[in-house]
Amino acid sequence: MLMTREKRTATRTLTGWAIAVLQEAGAIRECEYHGWMQDRGDPHARELAYEFARHDPPPGLSPEAAAVAITEALDSIGDTCPECPPGV
Repeated sequence: MLMTREKRTATRTLTGWAIAVLQEAGAIRECEYHGWMQDRGDPHARELAYEFARHDPPPGLSPEAAAVAITEALDSIGDTCPECPPGV
């Protein structure tokens, strides 16, 4: 079955683009209560995000630089919401 993918919406910053790619790949998620991004710790989703970045980097950016942007975005995101109490 032929599946088409909608083109990603334009983002104003490289970090915003990287976060959008990570969300699309399922590598991060948003806290449903407070909106903080959380790393899901899924290695397959991370690899998918890197593949997206390498194959479809933003205009004017090399595939290697796009992968670095993904790494930097992942490094800035924790695995827990800082506002949620422990255990939530």
